[in-house]
This record gives sequence, structure tokens and C-alpha cells, in this order.
Amino acid sequence: METTRNYKGRTLVLELIAIAAALLFLVPFYFLISNSMKSFADILLDAASLPDAFSWKNYSRAWDIMKYPQAFMNSLVITVTSIIGLVLVSSMAAYRMVRRPSRYNNILFLLFVAAMVIPFQSIMIPLMKVANWFSLMGSMPGLWFCYLGFGSSLTIFLYHGFVKSIPVEVEESAVVDGCTPYGVFWRIVFPLLKPMTVTIILLNSLWIWNDFLLPQLILTDPSLRTIPLSTYSFFGQYTKQWDLALAALVMGVTPIVLFFLSLQRHIIEGITAGSVKG
Repeated sequence: METTRNYKGRTLVLELIAIAAALLFLVPFYFLISNSMKSFADILLDAASLPDAFSWKNYSRAWDIMKYPQAFMNSLVITVTSIIGLVLVSSMAAYRMVRRPSRYNNILFLLFVAAMVIPFQSIMIPLMKVANWFSLMGSMPGLWFCYLGFGSSLTIFLYHGFVKSIPVEVEESAVVDGCTPYGVFWRIVFPLLKPMTVTIILLNSLWIWNDFLLPQLILTDPSLRTIPLSTYSFFGQYTKQWDLALAALVMGVTPIVLFFLSLQRHIIEGITAGSVKG
């Protein structure tokens, strides 16, 4: 009986700590949403208070200034196309490395894993030179290739662990039934990768949608600006339009937050399933 009481007491304390931590992480969202409905003067006077009246003027002005529909479509196209490329290339590469083990494949996989620890800032200048050599600057395809290169390391690593959990006997049965190697992958293996594929889509979508530095370096054409780049236009050298910038930030994060909340349960499911076998 005493053990049960202690267990319940510890559980209650942990739950209270978790709730307090969750509220602490929600504080920035409170400041973001409440101040996005205030005037610039009200933000300077008291940023922590609630707005006297809920006004949507900041949202309408930010919508027009940042050209939100165009920026939204640019972000959407870049994110979707980059994710499709990452999923297709990385899933096939990871499957080949697992099912055809060799010294070359092992070394290649280790190189992909090692590339995960290299910070982007250390290779930023060489990347710009290479992108300029191949005429990738100022275009969406150039940005797609960059995201494919930077995102493939983690994506291949996650797929690599998940493929190991798929029984080889399933593929052997398909081969006996006359299925080609490509048919085995696309009809048998790839559908089984769905939990990890959803996880990869979520993780990379959060990264690509909110990325600022790489689009800033590659996309020199103003008509190709993404939402983070358009939001940055409210911050000048001498003036910072916080009222409009906060409204733009709310409009920018809302789509990806809704997308994340709708599919977040698949993240833990996919990562857990991928760690069944080492």
C-alpha cells in the first residue's frame, strides 16, 4: 500500500513538473499572438499585457506587404519538392546499403552518418562557390539540390535502421512469385516504410519550411522569397516593425504547426520502430 502511495506521489510530482515545463514553453507563443494584435506603441509600453481590443489590422497589412500568397506558394513548392526528393533517393539508398552489405556500402553509410555532425556554417562559403559553378544560384532547383544534399544524411540514417526491422523473408517470397527487384522495393518494402516515411516528412518539413539562411543565400530573386525571407523584410537597419513582423510570424508558423499537430504521433512510432534492430 505504501509503495502504491509513493508511486502515485512521484507520478503526481512528475506530471506537475511536465505541466509547468509545457506552460513555460508556451510563454513565447503567448507573447507572439498577443503582441501581433497590438499597435507598435502598445508593444513598447507593455509587451506582457493582453491587447485592449483584438485588431486584425496588423495581419492585413503584413499580408499585403510581404505578399503572403506568393511567399506561401514558394515555401510550399520548395518544401514539397525537397521532401519528395529526399524520400525517394534516401529510401532507395538505405535499402541498397542494408540489403547489399559490402565494404563500399559500409564506408558510404559511415560517411553519411559523419556528415550529420558538420555544421552548415563551416561549409557555407564552399557551397556558394559550388552552386555558382553549376549555375544553381537564384533558382528553386538549386535550392532543391542543396536540401537534398543536406537532408540525405539524417534521412538515410533513419531509413537504414528501419529497413533492418523488415523481415527478409517477405522480400524472398515476392521474388519467388516473380517480382522484379524494383517491384520488391516499391510494392513490398516501400509501403512497409510508411511509419518512418511520415516521421521523415514531418522532421524535414519543419526544417525546410522554417529555414532562413540557405534560401537567403540561394534565392537572389525577390519573387522567389519564402515566408521567412518575406518576414525578414520588416526588420531594417534603423527600424524594426515589430507589430507587422509578429503578425507575419503567426501567419508563417500556423500552417506548419497545424501540419505537425495532425501527424505528430507518427514521430515516436516511426523512430521507435526503426530502433528495433541495430
